[in-house]
Amino acid sequence: MGGLSDNEQYFDVSFEKLEISDASYQGIEFEECQFTDCDFSGVRFAGCKFINCEFLKCNLSLFSLPNSRLFGVTFVESKLVGVNWTLAEWPIYHVDFELKFVRCILNDSSFFGLTLNELVMDECKLHDVDFREGDFTGSVMTLCDFTNSLFMHTNLQNADFSDSVSYAIDVLENRIKGATFSRYEALNLLESLGIELVD
Repeated sequence: MGGLSDNEQYFDVSFEKLEISDASYQGIEFEECQFTDCDFSGVRFAGCKFINCEFLKCNLSLFSLPNSRLFGVTFVESKLVGVNWTLAEWPIYHVDFELKFVRCILNDSSFFGLTLNELVMDECKLHDVDFREGDFTGSVMTLCDFTNSLFMHTNLQNADFSDSVSYAIDVLENRIKGATFSRYEALNLLESLGIELVD
């Protein structure tokens, strides 16, 4: 498959080793498409749609999605550093957009204020990621590294943090009822209460 064209519709197309950096596209619709080993770093997809698509081993760092819509999109072993997910369009009548990130790097990204229920993040690196003011009810965030990530007024009810590490979640400033944490890492939650633990 060659390059991409504005206002085009791609259905059930496989894109492999497509390298496009710092380009800008508009009004493209991708449905049931698969992207493998593609480099879209710094690419701007404005007013586009990604429906039931999969990105495998792609570089999507600093790509932007102003007014674009995503539904049923899976990212596997991909690099998504510095992505501002708040630029995309998330219709308020939806709460679960079936987004999945598996073994991805999402450092320095922002999910500020988004409602993304049942978001899946499995075995991901999430350093310096902004989850403040968001609603991630029922999300799966397992085997992840949350070093220096921000949680404030975040709804994490019924979320699963099993085997995840390095999160700093203030139990008084976030909603965590029904959430699952690994036993030893859960001790971090007590730090926000000023409790001192002794053996």
